[in-house]
Amino acid sequence: MNVWPPFAFTGIRITRLDPEYLGVSVRLRSYWWNKNVAGVHFGGSLFAMTDPFWMMMLLHHLGRDHVVWDRAAEIQFLKPGKGEVRAEFVLDPADVERLRKLAAGGEKVLEWFTVDVTDGSGDVVARIRKQVHVRRKRDRTGVQEPSGTAAAHE
Repeated sequence: MNVWPPFAFTGIRITRLDPEYLGVSVRLRSYWWNKNVAGVHFGGSLFAMTDPFWMMMLLHHLGRDHVVWDRAAEIQFLKPGKGEVRAEFVLDPADVERLRKLAAGGEKVLEWFTVDVTDGSGDVVARIRKQVHVRRKRDRTGVQEPSGTAAAHE
């Protein structure tokens, strides 16, 4: 993903990806092309550095028998973002299992996740909340499939 154009051309870099997909660390360095007229990080860059990770981590854990989408998002700008900023995502396995159980019957589940973007002093620059939609897939006949069999029908 570090060479994916929305990241590569904005100064965003994944610095750590937990092998179990339970954690991701991301940084955004400050360059002349990713500053706004006030000389601080573009708000869109702060949001972009946090955009895909909750959905990707959940999809990895819930698997192909679930639909996982971003549903809504909100960002609070708390302090001007200067220099290098970072975000640390930590997914709790208990949250994954709770969502799996809530969606087991095919119901749509909406869950909010929050990540802070911090500067070099550890101060929170922005707080981003993402609402993720989770639903267990149904097979083509509309019958709910037992766990682990949806991929065979795709």
